[in-house]
Amino acid sequence: MSLTLQPRKSVRAKISSVGTYVPPRLLTNADLEKMVETNDQWIVERTGIRQRHIVDKGVATSDLAVEAAKDCLARRGIEGKEVEAIIVGTVTPDMFFPATACLVQNRIGAIGAWGFDLSAACSGFIYALQMGAKLIESGAHKKVLVIGADVMSSILDYTDRTTCILFGDGAGAVLLEPCEEGETGLIDFLHEVDGSGAESLYMPAGGSALPASHESVDNRKHFVHQSGGAVFKVATRKMAELAEEVLRRNEITAEDIKLFIPHQANRRIIVATAERLGMPEEKVLINIDEYGNTTGATIPLAMHTALERKLLKKGDLVLLASFGGGYTIGSTLLRWEF
Repeated sequence: MSLTLQPRKSVRAKISSVGTYVPPRLLTNADLEKMVETNDQWIVERTGIRQRHIVDKGVATSDLAVEAAKDCLARRGIEGKEVEAIIVGTVTPDMFFPATACLVQNRIGAIGAWGFDLSAACSGFIYALQMGAKLIESGAHKKVLVIGADVMSSILDYTDRTTCILFGDGAGAVLLEPCEEGETGLIDFLHEVDGSGAESLYMPAGGSALPASHESVDNRKHFVHQSGGAVFKVATRKMAELAEEVLRRNEITAEDIKLFIPHQANRRIIVATAERLGMPEEKVLINIDEYGNTTGATIPLAMHTALERKLLKKGDLVLLASFGGGYTIGSTLLRWEF
């Protein structure tokens, strides 16, 4: 007797909850003036950043991710045991292995869940969001936790003013669930990587190519290295290009978008990208002044800011865009469903 398998009904994924966490300690521009040759005016004019949150010694990425996950689940009114999969977008895992997702799973009580870390630098969350969405769309899972979290202060050289002024620490989490009837949730995405720009934004040592040694430490190769000019040019062009293509193939214009939530890398990059898209300032979410660049956490933190400012309601069209070391680029179109 043969067994006939029935095809699963196609479903879409939606974001059903958002949670965040940032460490309480602030590092202001005034604080940085005492650490490196810079000043508040210089930082604000070039980046838009006024402060950033920094962890205390001994606090790891998993600690932030767990708090964001708990906040997300509490807002949805469910417990960790209902989560079936966990994806963590990060470039600052607690350690090479086990994955940060394993540590989060254990501490939130997600018994029986599986998961993994995804490394895509500042695009980590937006890439993880699509991976989680596909788990929902396949019918394999009904509750997937997607987290963007980084402790960038752990890989910053606070004698290098070109990088140390940019980054902060933080975490954000969203819960993905199947859409209900009449909902559309995550509509479309477009991602791209370009390895030709790998050495424009990277950490030279610590991996298999250049394992940790006295020499690598002495030469400060375990910190973020960035070519700011190169990153700025590519970021503004590529984020806009991918976002434009996602809108075009869905026959949507900038006028149809309620809110544009870009990766918070630099205010000038955000503004330049929005101008290329023809997106007016009132439709662009910017909170980089409060948090700095938290890498994988910027977009979920920005979602939380949008909710706090009452800029989103059910049914609104939202456009996401990101750019990170790699290079990694991504854009996602979704409908807000809660």
